[in-house]
Amino acid sequence: MFPGIGGRGMNPAKVKQMMKQMGINITEIDDVEQVIIRTPAKDIVFNDANVSIMNAQGVDTYQIVGTPEEVAREVQIPDDDVRLVAEQTGVSEDQAREALKGANGDLAEAILALSS
Repeated sequence: MFPGIGGRGMNPAKVKQMMKQMGINITEIDDVEQVIIRTPAKDIVFNDANVSIMNAQGVDTYQIVGTPEEVAREVQIPDDDVRLVAEQTGVSEDQAREALKGANGDLAEAILALSS
């Protein structure tokens, strides 16, 4: 049982004291404008983020609090890939680029789609 924890909530001073005893330090990052988490398929954007860093036993853990907005990522298609698909299928570079976008950049899938 932790001291200071009861039906009335936790005493902030006791929480800080316990964290200090356990070697945990929390700091806020001021003036954060934006946090972006990038995945292959989407970006998760926090425009109103509050960011804290918790250091426990030499390991930093970042906590982000805010409203996330998911934004789909557009596949970047290299010009060399567009030219290759266009040459292999006999279509225009614009058609080749669209086929590559539809195939998420997969050359073989785009060529097959344009060849059928």
